[in-house]
Amino acid sequence: MNRSGVVSSIIICILLLTIHASIPVFAADGSMENLLPVRGCAQGWELKDKAALFDKDTLFDHINGEAELYFPYGFDMLATATYMNRNNSEVWIVADVYRMASLLDAFGIYSNYRKADDASVTVGAEGFVSSSQLMFYQGRYFVRLQVTGATSLGQDVFLACARSVSKKLPFNASPAGELEALKIPGIVPKTERYIAKSLLGYAFFRRGIIADALLPGERVQVFLVTEGSVSAAREAFDRYRSYLEAEGKDIRLQEKPDYVSIEAVDPLYGGVIVEQSGRYIIGAVRLKEPSSATKLIEQLREKLGGKS
Repeated sequence: MNRSGVVSSIIICILLLTIHASIPVFAADGSMENLLPVRGCAQGWELKDKAALFDKDTLFDHINGEAELYFPYGFDMLATATYMNRNNSEVWIVADVYRMASLLDAFGIYSNYRKADDASVTVGAEGFVSSSQLMFYQGRYFVRLQVTGATSLGQDVFLACARSVSKKLPFNASPAGELEALKIPGIVPKTERYIAKSLLGYAFFRRGIIADALLPGERVQVFLVTEGSVSAAREAFDRYRSYLEAEGKDIRLQEKPDYVSIEAVDPLYGGVIVEQSGRYIIGAVRLKEPSSATKLIEQLREKLGGKS
């Protein structure tokens, strides 16, 4: 290859690298501004201003006081737009689309707001609506719609707006897969929450899912911690056992070929039963008698048995 050919090749490579570097990291999901309807989100509701974007450094400007809640769940970008009622310019719908790290993280944020008695709506993977807001999650996105300038809004308007946003998002109506293990008798529907940092407030349980459960005569909580390896799960389990021992608590330890468990009284959560099985730590807290949750823990272990 002659000198001019070499120079041309270098120039082409530089151009290709420049083009590649200029592509947004979220190009696969489309530009965030494009995830909000441009003409309007429902009949009679038109876009008031161009969509605005907020990142980790500026999220406080939009939701001061709540921003810290989003960071453990891998928040990286928010697109927000306001839709104005054509018949009453003082009433708006504020539509926020948050992009989180994963499907589970999007559920985690959503579950922080959802309550067991909220009215469910069919949009995205799961959603709920009240007189003043609608929220849902879909894929790695959490969507929050709120009315301003009024104390309430018809659910049909909220749902129409939510579905118009849902159509703009990458299609994924599947719920977080980790929730499948909690689909057993006794678990109270819509109480599942994903905690992205320090489940139960303990650093050794780095993250996990917790839910309410009903046992004869009592309401308790069950939790599930998923680790990357069997050894990591055993390390977390042993750290919890050491913590209980340091607190002077009596522990009943049971070791089986496929799991190890302890029954004790936690200084913060009362009666507990916790076991490590494979990559998982399964437990129940707030028990009057730790052994009362044995069957519940067995059911969770069986549901997880087919997971690697």
